[in-house]
Amino acid sequence: MCTALVGFLAAGAASALAATLDEDRTRGDIHGLFEIREAAVKFMAAENSKNGTSWQVLEPNRKILVAKCAAALRVKWVPKSHGLSGPNVAVSCDKTVKPTPQHKWEVFVPVDKGPVARK
Repeated sequence: MCTALVGFLAAGAASALAATLDEDRTRGDIHGLFEIREAAVKFMAAENSKNGTSWQVLEPNRKILVAKCAAALRVKWVPKSHGLSGPNVAVSCDKTVKPTPQHKWEVFVPVDKGPVARK
């Protein structure tokens, strides 16, 4: 088995052992779900400020494992036409750090409307 694959699998095992999302940080060839969620949180803060909304970012699927990104993460709303069960934002990477079968990726992160303001 090639060394890169062994390293990727070892990093994946570490991801599976992370007890919380805060522990699932970028390391080696793996992009952490913590940083992916943080990109979504920053995007949503700007959206909430711009639109006077109170969307809250939930956790991405903890089973997701993606290669480390070489470029800045991009975030956008996922269109309803994607047929997801609820609203999501897509955090995407256009280029991974090493040549892997996964040259780019996109992770959907669910969002939820925050508490309704009462008058």
